[in-house]
Amino acid sequence: MRRMVFAFLICSYALFGADKSYVLKAAHLFDGKSEHVVSPGLVVVVNGKITGTGAKAAIPAGAETLDLGDVTLMPGMMDAHTHITMPFHRDYRVGEMDLLKKTIPERTLETVEIARTTLMAGFTTVRDVGSNDYIDVGLRNSIAAGKVPGPRMLVAVHALGATGGHCDGSAGFAPLIFGRETGIQDGVINSADQAREAVRFNIKHGADVIKTCATGGVFSLTDDVDTPQLTQAELDAIVDEAHALRRKTAAHAHGASGAKRAIRAGIDSIEHGSFLDDEALDMMKARGTYYVPTLMAIEGIKEMLSDGFVPPAIAVKGRQAMDGLHATVRKAIARGVKIAVGTDAGVYAHGRNAGELGILVDLGMKPVDALKAATSIDAELLGVADRTGSLEAGKFADIIACAGNPEQNIRQVEKVRFVMKEGVVFKNER
Repeated sequence: MRRMVFAFLICSYALFGADKSYVLKAAHLFDGKSEHVVSPGLVVVVNGKITGTGAKAAIPAGAETLDLGDVTLMPGMMDAHTHITMPFHRDYRVGEMDLLKKTIPERTLETVEIARTTLMAGFTTVRDVGSNDYIDVGLRNSIAAGKVPGPRMLVAVHALGATGGHCDGSAGFAPLIFGRETGIQDGVINSADQAREAVRFNIKHGADVIKTCATGGVFSLTDDVDTPQLTQAELDAIVDEAHALRRKTAAHAHGASGAKRAIRAGIDSIEHGSFLDDEALDMMKARGTYYVPTLMAIEGIKEMLSDGFVPPAIAVKGRQAMDGLHATVRKAIARGVKIAVGTDAGVYAHGRNAGELGILVDLGMKPVDALKAATSIDAELLGVADRTGSLEAGKFADIIACAGNPEQNIRQVEKVRFVMKEGVVFKNER
């Protein structure tokens, strides 16, 4: 009953809350771009947008003042690699059976709670990089219309990959289950021409971003984790067609060979990158390719291996990725490769997304750079920097507050006390 009342109130806020004016006060502020957290913090919000920050900001008549205390105001965090439509299961079998046993409406309704959980964790924008049955499109549209609470979503529809590869959802299952071979309508391609057609198909059906699988993956049954799975011509076609249609691109790529093909094609970001070699990292640095390492996925894999069920072949691949990723990220940080925050939410329990920042700091990133990676840098990668990602006049009032000072202790971003999205207050624990 309490949750039903909460949902009603959230929807009411979505309809009316954005028209209010606020003055947000706190002990500290990080604007998303600066080199340090400053004190004190003040942000003025009018009609869903930021109109000023700091002591000199003009205060509109009738604005409601929210003094949030010993917290840090900062832009809403972003996650550039999520699977919001996929619940986390420690037992691999449960997740696979859900796709076969649960109806599309049932799976869709489950995503509503996941979206709310993600928003309450302080993530006001996410990029969802692969779904089924257009659930991601429906959820994105419902959130945008104010029907359900959740982060702003950019969606991929189907991730694009080769027959039998990581993005082929039927690989490893008996043909009778699906009744046909997978094809373009499922994101499975086997030529440059099919690659272009699949990009067009995804965009026709609502894709904001084009995601592809350039190598094998951990949670797939018929491939090695590091092998390339698309030809140079296929990747060239995917990126060229997506960019021509003004969509960003992202490549799942654990292995170096497949990643370098994607980088040569002009991909916007490499996801995971467990086994990137020095040449790949140098190419990324030179070309400005973003790196989204999804370190929280390793935490989920650890938990699944320790107290869940994982098929032996997948367990082997999971351990390989675990062994390689941290060393790769350390090298990327040292080289100055552009790193954006993305977590692979769904491979671990949703709502723990902010743990990614702490791991980045553990691996050598400065706390303030981790804060930028989750805000302004993610905004650049996602193509939304003109609207959000920093506390600046004219930007959406996507504002959160975390306990204490995250520059002194980055783990404070895991303790979100306040969430505002486009001027609507969704959480206030003050």
